[in-house]
Amino acid sequence: MNIFARLRSIEEYDKAKAVKSIIKDSTPDFDYYLMLILSTLMATMGLLAGSETTVIGAMLLAPLLAPTLGLALGVSMSESSLISRSFGTIVRSSLVAVLSAVIASFLFALSKFDGGALNDAILSRTSPSLLYFMIAAISGFAVAYASVRPDLSESLPGVAIAVALIPPLSVVGIGLTGGGVKLVSGALLMFLINVAGIVFAAMVAYSLMDVHHKRFMAEKLVEKEQERLKQEKENLKEAAEKLKE
Repeated sequence: MNIFARLRSIEEYDKAKAVKSIIKDSTPDFDYYLMLILSTLMATMGLLAGSETTVIGAMLLAPLLAPTLGLALGVSMSESSLISRSFGTIVRSSLVAVLSAVIASFLFALSKFDGGALNDAILSRTSPSLLYFMIAAISGFAVAYASVRPDLSESLPGVAIAVALIPPLSVVGIGLTGGGVKLVSGALLMFLINVAGIVFAAMVAYSLMDVHHKRFMAEKLVEKEQERLKQEKENLKEAAEKLKE
C-alpha cells in the first residue's frame, strides 16, 4: 500500500481523539508539573549515579513530550493559540526542569554517595550531532503517527525513551552546579536539537495525515483547557487559604 495513501486513510475519529489527547496532556496543570519535577529529580540522580536504568525510568515519567507534540500540531494547523501555549509550556517546563536538576545535584552532593564525577551517562548528553537530530526526527514521526493510531499506543513508552528530552535538561542543571560552561552549552544544544527534530518530523507527519482541518476543534479545546486550568488555580488558592485558617 502507498504510504501516503495509508496516512491519509486514518479515521477522522482517531484524528479528533489524538488532537484532544495531545492538548489535554500538554496542559500545564498541577499534575503536569508534579510529574515533570519528579522525572527530572529521578533523571538527575540517575545521571549522577551513572545509572541508565534510572534515567530510562525518568524518561517514561516525563510529560514534556506532550507540549512538544502540541507545538508540532499547532504549526501544522497554523493554530496560533496552540502554538503560543505549547511553546510557552516548553520554555517554562525547561526552566522548572533545570531548577529541579540543580536542587537534585545539591542534594546528591550532600548525601553519602560519591557524586560529582562527570561519568559517561552525563557526558553522552553533551555531544550533539546530526545523528541525534535524525534520531529525534524519526522518533517525532513515530510518536506523531502512533498518537493517531490507537492500536499503536503501546509503542509510545519506547518513543518516550528514544526522544530523551529530560536527561539533557538534567545535565544542564548538573553543569550549573559546577560542571562548567561547556557541559551546560553542550547539554542545552542537545535538548534544542531533540526538540527541533521532534517538532519538524511530527509537523510533517500531522500534515501528511491531514490533521490540519481539526483546527477549529483544537482552538476550542485550548480554550476549554485554559478554563480548566484557571479553575484549578482557584481551587488550589482556596485550599491554601483553608490551610492557613
